[in-house]
Amino acid sequence: MTRFIHDRFAKEFLEELLSPLGTVNVGRDVTSEVREIDVYFTPGTAIPEYSENLGLLGKMAGTTAIFEPFRNPANPSEICSCLGKLLDVRGELERKFRRENTRYDDSQLPKLWILTPTASKALVDSFNATPDTENWMQGIYFLGESLRSAIVVIHQLPETPETLWLRILGKGKVQERAIAQLSALATNDPLRIIALELLYRLQSNLVTDIPQELEPEERELIMTIAPLFREEIQAAQQQAREEGLEEGLEQGLERGLERGRQEQQRLILENFLRVRFGELSPKMTAFLSPISKLLAADFTVLLLAMSMLTVDESGREEAVKLLAESVLKMFVTNLQDILPQAVTNLLALPLAELTLFVEQLPHLSDAQLRERLVGS
Repeated sequence: MTRFIHDRFAKEFLEELLSPLGTVNVGRDVTSEVREIDVYFTPGTAIPEYSENLGLLGKMAGTTAIFEPFRNPANPSEICSCLGKLLDVRGELERKFRRENTRYDDSQLPKLWILTPTASKALVDSFNATPDTENWMQGIYFLGESLRSAIVVIHQLPETPETLWLRILGKGKVQERAIAQLSALATNDPLRIIALELLYRLQSNLVTDIPQELEPEERELIMTIAPLFREEIQAAQQQAREEGLEEGLEQGLERGLERGRQEQQRLILENFLRVRFGELSPKMTAFLSPISKLLAADFTVLLLAMSMLTVDESGREEAVKLLAESVLKMFVTNLQDILPQAVTNLLALPLAELTLFVEQLPHLSDAQLRERLVGS
């Protein structure tokens, strides 16, 4: 049943990458029967630079689109099911335009992109699908013009930066090589941060949900993903070393290393929170300074925990709670008996009091902290 984990990853991946360009509806129902479109995308305000960074995926998002990603090679029945969903949408649109007494034409119909890791020539030929090499790259096969559909064979796509964000949805060595190329991007690249977060969540789900069902290639995938998340910390350590060497005689290597590490961890956390939740809330900001002092291992665990949260207001609130818990654990020993109440009371403080209290935490004893947090 690992297919459902990969399906969830593909939907979340496309949702995260496409949402800046328009409206993304994951799991859109069609009314003719209980059938669900994986990802339904409607363009919004154009962002040319962002679309260009998405490469081939950005080009596909130039019009209203349906994305149907498959973890395993799509078979004829599954492709027909995708076409059925598109025809259902067409029927809905035609009825809508009749009700509104407006004219309908096929240009308003979404484009269907069927994303399959591999496909045989026999399968492609069975749908009379052909390449359009004048306008699109190899690996993309278009059905008849009126069907507005294409089969994207991921393993046939050229391994260039333009196709990276689709090849991450591939399988086996194709996906592994794409992940390796992802790791070569700058550590502060927003798309790298998003993809890395989702890949690490995929790894966690594969390991924790049903490890006994993992196939050999999924075990390889886990091994490929595992080192990437730690690269954020390694980048921080490298910058710390550089700062330490520059300051050497003035402040000492050890102090420079630690300060550089903390500054980089703060930057990583800020970028992570902005990419995932938008603007930082004032309460998030209040915890940034002490969180930057976490040990690298604890900092990684915190980022992993936050990467599992939903991208909505509920997820934002849980993120603030995780930050508060982490800060309290840094300064209070044997906290488990009062942790939920302590977090609630801490976050209930007015912002000015909360900020001051967080600044005072390193200077308070356990007894003082417990007294102020839970009154006992």
